[in-house]
Parts: sequence; structure tokens; C-alpha cells
Amino acid sequence: MKLTGAEILLECLLEQGVNTIFGYPGGAVLPIYDALYKYSDKLNHYLVSHEQGAAHAADGYARTTGKVGVCLATSGPGATNLVTGIATAYMDSVPMVAITGNVALPLLGKDSFQEVDITGITMPITKHNFIVKNVEHLADIIRRAFNIAAQGRQGPVLVDIPRDITLTTTEYHYKPPLPTTLEISHLTAQSLEQAVEMLQTAEKPLVYAGGGVISANATAELTEFVELLDAPCCTSAMGIGGFPYSHPHHVGTIGMHGTATSNTLATDCDCLVAIGARFSDRVTSNISRFAPNAKILHIDIDPAEINKNVQTHHHIIGDVKAALARLNRLITPRKDSEWLNLANNLKAKYPTKYTANSPDLKPQYIIERLSQLAATNNAITVTEVGQHQMWACRYMQVENPRRFITSGGLGTMGFGLGAAIGTAIGNPGVPVFNIAGDGCFRMNNIELATAVEYNLPVITVILNNHVLGMVRQWQSLFFGGRYSHTDLRTKTTDFAKLAEAYNATAYTITKPEEVDSTILQAISLKAPVVINCEIDVDDKVFPMVPPGAGLDQYVLGENSEES
Repeated sequence: MKLTGAEILLECLLEQGVNTIFGYPGGAVLPIYDALYKYSDKLNHYLVSHEQGAAHAADGYARTTGKVGVCLATSGPGATNLVTGIATAYMDSVPMVAITGNVALPLLGKDSFQEVDITGITMPITKHNFIVKNVEHLADIIRRAFNIAAQGRQGPVLVDIPRDITLTTTEYHYKPPLPTTLEISHLTAQSLEQAVEMLQTAEKPLVYAGGGVISANATAELTEFVELLDAPCCTSAMGIGGFPYSHPHHVGTIGMHGTATSNTLATDCDCLVAIGARFSDRVTSNISRFAPNAKILHIDIDPAEINKNVQTHHHIIGDVKAALARLNRLITPRKDSEWLNLANNLKAKYPTKYTANSPDLKPQYIIERLSQLAATNNAITVTEVGQHQMWACRYMQVENPRRFITSGGLGTMGFGLGAAIGTAIGNPGVPVFNIAGDGCFRMNNIELATAVEYNLPVITVILNNHVLGMVRQWQSLFFGGRYSHTDLRTKTTDFAKLAEAYNATAYTITKPEEVDSTILQAISLKAPVVINCEIDVDDKVFPMVPPGAGLDQYVLGENSEES
């Protein structure tokens, strides 16, 4: 049958099983939006307040559902407003297809109104991108885009469609989605046997799990692997939830703000097994001091990550779930009480703690209580970026994958509220907590209008210290207390009043005894809520590995308050 390019685009989305799009209209995509009007019974379009919010919403939707997220924007500034969200998804390997409109083909390259070279701009931050120059190629390009986004190491793909392509008609024929093949070609017997030899001869193995475990849906295989090795397991921030928090072998996150236990074990281990992780500088800190006594085994789907940041002694390239399943069949179960006893002694020596029973409202207490109440109510947690993010990584007790998401690689302030909206839409009826700082909330509070418009159960918990907390912490510790442009206290915004202006429910709390009742009330409303929590300006995140130091050179904190 003959359809316009706009209609072919929407038919192809339906082919891929898409029913949710986040976007913002404009001139170059008007034909697409006109077609959306006719497809409104099949495709749900969510109008955001800013295109960056659309990209973050598609990201949150993808991370928590495992599906490919879709966002749509017009040409020029609409397209460029997606860029930060696309880069965020790229750094964290999130499957997304971003669709942009552009000026008509004859106007390309002529500095036309609202024209940018969005494929050129996004080339370094996408797995692949396309500009459609023939309507007859449109359907196959959309199909390839989804396949590329979901295949192998996942990531964002951009499709730029000139306006005249969306208006031109051509024949359309339905095709089923292209198969997503499992990457197992490098899982050879020799490669697996070498890995098993490393593992079986190790006396002090440590497992370091990253976000790739979650992407591969490999939590069960990882848990079995850790138990077979009888080894402690730490995670990156992206790996939180990939290994159960309550498991006795769990030792917390690793890196700059990792637990003292994980960082000490990384320094002492004789075999470090990195699974679905990329050895980010925030994990390794000073490379020359990272795991100095260990042979390193790296299991990852992306060959480009092997030996990129850390030199390995052996590696396995392929799907993490498949690799672990095969290794688990080959490993002879170990029992090493001495090494695990050391890990448990370190956990006892350096517990996750803070000044308890304080009359002041402590951020750690808020996160601790939120964690308990979130678990009871099956909630999903999203974070912004900063001190509150690190407190969340430390104090949220996450048992399952896709229940905790954060911007890891890019560290995008403004990520949380948009991602929480996408999460709520992808997980209907589930309460979603967005843990924010006041600096991040200033960047993205406009998306409250979106949450209110669709009556989403998104609860934003602002840890409000009236400063740019993480930057100020660095200024305090490493820049002589010179607080250059990090103080927001001159004319403080009343976030509760701001939320009410958006027609969201708002609370301000200042005492520990107000925390539980306020959170429970917020959950019961099943609607957008903002909880403004007034905390002390000088609360800091510890432990912390100073810049240039080794993981074993962590600072426990002032008066060892938090460790």
C-alpha cells in the first residue's frame, strides 16, 4: 500500500513493538505529528516541556523496561536539545532511537532556517546515525536503527528525516523486526578454559560487576558465578542492582566514593574479575595503583573496551549472560573462608554509617528510610547527579536490576526528572522516586509540568543544602574553601511553592521524625509530589579517594563520621 513517509515511520515503529514516544513538535516534524494524530489509538505520544526531557524520558523508559526508548524532535534547536540526552544514553549503553526532522532536501547545507547538521553533531555520541535522502529507504533505515540500538553493546541511534521525505508517498510493506543475534562467536573453549584456570588458581578473587550485567539480564548467572567462586562482589554505580545488596558476598560500590571494603579488597586481591564494566576513571582512580597485586580477567561484549583503560591478563568477549552461564558449568566450586572472612571483617570495621539519632535532618537518614519504604512499595529509584547521587548509591539497598538508575558515564545534572517520567510511563502504577539536589532541580523542574499533565506517581526528593554540593565539597577539600559560584543561598527559591505553581503537591521537611510520614503520604497520592528536605550545607560524601590517589588511599571523613 502507498503511504507518506510520516506514515511509514509510524508503521515501522509499530513493527518494532513501539507504543510510547516522547517528543516535542515543530515545523520540520509537522507531517509526522499530523500522522500521529491519526495513529493516536496505536501510539502514545507524551509531550515533554523541553526536548532534553524527551531524551532523558526515553532513556529512563529503556533502562527500566529493557525496551528501546524513542524520542522525537524537530530540526535545529529541537534536535540540538536532544544532544545531552543522547550523550547520556551513549555513555551508559542505553538502547534509544532518536528521530529528528530536518529542512527539505534542496535546503540542506544552505544555512536554512532551523537547520543544523545533527548527524555530524551526534556522530561521536551514537552507535550509528542516518540521514534519509530517499523515501524508499526510510522503512529499512528505521528497522536497521532499532536493530543497531539493541544489538551487542546497546546504545543510541539517530535518524534524521528531511521534511519533504515525510510528505512523499511510496509503497510500504510490513516486515517483522530484524533478529537480534547473541554475541557468542568469541566464546571459544580455549578462551573459557584459560579463564577457568585463572579463577581456580586464585586465592583472593574479587568480582567487579558493571552495568553490562543488567543490560544482559545476567543477575542470576552473576550470583551463581560469585557463589561458585566464593568471592566478594563489588559493583560500579551502573551495576547497582545487578547483584543483590543483601547477599552476604556483596561489599558495595567501588571507586572514588566506593566503600572502604571494596577499595581495600581491590588493592589486596590476586584476581580481579571485571564483568560488563569498563574500568572508568571514577572506579580505578590512579591506574598505576589499581589492583596492583591482581591478574585481571575482563568479560565484556565490546572488544573496544578490552585493554582500553586497564591491561588485562585474559579476556572473554561476548554476551555476559552467555559467558557466565558457560563458565559456571566449568568452575569447580571453591570454599575460601579466609578471604571471605577478611571481607566480612572489613565490612564490620568500615560499616556504612553516619551520625545516628541526630536531631538534625541528615541526608543519609533520608536515603536510608526512603530505601526501606521504596522496597516495601515496590518503587523504582532514579537519581540526579552530585552528592545526593553518591549518598543514594551508598544507602539505597537495591535487590533487583532495573530498580535503580543513574547517569553514570556522563554525570548529567538534569537527568533525573525526565528519566523518572519515562520510568513511570514504562512501569504503570509503580511509584518512582527521583532523588535530586537543589542545583539539579533548578535545571529540570520544568518537567514537573509533564508529570502533572499525565498525573504520574513521580516523587522528587530534594536534598536541599542551598549549594552546588559536590563541587563545593571539592572546593572545601582541595581548593582551600574558596567557594567560587557554588552558593545558591543569596535569594533562595522556595521549591515547595514552585511545585505548587505547577499544580504538584509539595512538602518541606526539616526534622528526622517527618521523613517516614511524608514519604508514605506522597506514595499514597499516586501523583506528582515534591519533598523539599532542608539539610546542612556542610554534609559531605565519604569515603572519598582524592584525585590522583590510589583506591587504598581513601579518606574516611571528618571525625570518621561516615565510612
